[in-house]
Amino acid sequence: MEAPLPGLSLLLVLLAVGWGSGAVTAWTMSPGVCELVQSTADCTGRWLSSVPGNLRGDTEELLLDDNTIQVLGNASLLSYHQLRRLSLTKNRLELIKPGVFLSSQGLHALSLADNLLFTNYSLTAAALSALPALRTLDLAGNRLTEDMVSVLVWNLSSLESLSVARNIIMRLDSSVFTNLTQLLELNLEKNYIFEIDQAFEGLQRLQRLNIAYNYLPCVVEFSLTQLRVLNVSNNVIEWFLALESDDLFELEMLDLSHNRLLFFPVLPRQSKLHSLLLKDNEMSFYQRLPNGTSLADVTVQFLLIDGNSTNITTVSLWDEICHSNLSSLHLLDMSQNQVWYLPEGFLAQMPSLTHLKLNQNCLETFQLSEGDPLTMLAELDLSQNQLVELGAEVGAGDILPSLQLFNLSTNRLRVLPPGVFAYTRKITTVDLSHNRVDLCPQPAVAGKAETPPCVDIRGVKTLTHLSLAGCGLRGLSGHPFQGTSLMHLDLSDNHQALSGDLGWLQDLALTLQVLSLRNTSLSSTAVDFSAFNSLVRLDLSGNSLSVFPSSLGILKLLSLDLRDNCLPALPPDVTRMPLGKSLQEVYLSQNPYNCCTLGWWDSLQRVEGLHVPDGQEMTCSYASHTLSPRALPEPVLWSCRWQTADLALLYLVLALPTCLTLLVAFAVVFLTLKQKLLKMVKSQCGVSSPY
Repeated sequence: MEAPLPGLSLLLVLLAVGWGSGAVTAWTMSPGVCELVQSTADCTGRWLSSVPGNLRGDTEELLLDDNTIQVLGNASLLSYHQLRRLSLTKNRLELIKPGVFLSSQGLHALSLADNLLFTNYSLTAAALSALPALRTLDLAGNRLTEDMVSVLVWNLSSLESLSVARNIIMRLDSSVFTNLTQLLELNLEKNYIFEIDQAFEGLQRLQRLNIAYNYLPCVVEFSLTQLRVLNVSNNVIEWFLALESDDLFELEMLDLSHNRLLFFPVLPRQSKLHSLLLKDNEMSFYQRLPNGTSLADVTVQFLLIDGNSTNITTVSLWDEICHSNLSSLHLLDMSQNQVWYLPEGFLAQMPSLTHLKLNQNCLETFQLSEGDPLTMLAELDLSQNQLVELGAEVGAGDILPSLQLFNLSTNRLRVLPPGVFAYTRKITTVDLSHNRVDLCPQPAVAGKAETPPCVDIRGVKTLTHLSLAGCGLRGLSGHPFQGTSLMHLDLSDNHQALSGDLGWLQDLALTLQVLSLRNTSLSSTAVDFSAFNSLVRLDLSGNSLSVFPSSLGILKLLSLDLRDNCLPALPPDVTRMPLGKSLQEVYLSQNPYNCCTLGWWDSLQRVEGLHVPDGQEMTCSYASHTLSPRALPEPVLWSCRWQTADLALLYLVLALPTCLTLLVAFAVVFLTLKQKLLKMVKSQCGVSSPY
């Protein structure tokens, strides 16, 4: 999960709260071009080249975003003495004249983002200095350098929130923000900052600092004890060193993700840190190397050059981890690094940890032991590593008692420790996909005393979501899910799992709601879904279905995936089945449908509320041609009508012309020979016969 940018997010929240506090009422049109609601005037996107002068005099909030205003003159806001919030984002603003705010000195929030203020920044600075009550200022996207920013904010000692994001700031020193003694939040993201020299030392109230998306190579002697949120993600940081001090740091969230960290950061010894984001770096631990070499006593020296002075800092990186108090840490994200082991006792320092992400590393083993109790851990992600073993101390009843989500996907596991789920009383989701595991019970192999290794989930009553995709399951039998209440089950990409019937799934008949059997070599003759009345989503894509399973008709599914099978058609009465009445979504593409038997498709299209996401990709076959059922050529339609017509009616139509021809011929012959026939009859019957 991508880490949020706390500085920017909180600034947007502040602006939203500050500018959106008006009560919700019906909008009305002003005499000009703006919309009014109570004390707010919304003139957004009106192609205005100047501030309207005909708005209500008691307007407190004025929104002028997305217009073409270039200059704010001295008289632009003269009528608005009660103005508190003004937004001019995305205009062409080049100049704000010094006297423009003299009549609006109660202004609290001002947004000037995405303009051209670099052109006349000194005059704009003079205008801003007339705002003694200004709390929030947004100068993002104005092509400002650090010198320009320094001039613009020099006299704004009342500021609490400042954004200078998306500018061209390169270097910060103590002169830039000197007078901002009340500043609580500073957003510097998406600039070109490569050096910071004591730029924040005078900001004693600063709590949220966002320097993401810049070019900082390192953070050393971090000493901002009052800071609560620090976002330095998406830089090129190779190491993070906090000041060696026993002072309590207020730091709660540190985002160092998407950098080039080589070592675990050296954190403050005392802090309130609850979220540490280290995703996508180059971190590893070096207490021991893969060849067995121990480096426990080796130190690393950092050479710090500051002007004419040179400082050498000696750090034992694997020991410094233990010196930091991480007892309040809730979230640790170390995904996408190069970690191949965890130092002994590393997790024991984090008793409050609830979310641990170690996915996409190089871990070969992971030990669950009483030394790392993790009694609060709710989510553990070990996916996409090289795990061949998951160790657990036998009889350690306090291992992961609060775990709810356990992701072991894409490793090399063949078995889990016996009874590993016996202590996870709250486990709901387990992902074992893309490992080489089998489910217990396994049939005994002839000639072998022991059964093959397997994973036993029987009796795990809290388990509701299980993924076994791509595990190479073969011929499932017995009752592998006995005593569980699974609602979501993914068995996709197991080509030999369904060699028999679905009897081994009967224990889930009452609870199973979502079932994926994608790419499991499923054929029409080996499947009966009639017992699974609770199913609402079923994925049968990528199989060998040549006939629509009749047992599906009685189910009340909401979603059905039939893509990439061998189906020539669906039942013509599918829309009259319980299935057709309940379906909200169906996938049908990549099947060899017959263009002349598409009555079911026409019926589906008439079902109100039914969505076919891949409808545009559907094709059908006619005389070795592939056509779209949405636009069949007229000759094909006529040909299909003849092919699908009733045979009795067809024979009648074919025989009718012959019968008519014979009838006409008989009539002609009769009329032509009528006289001769009559004479012949008379001649034969003219003499009376005696009684």
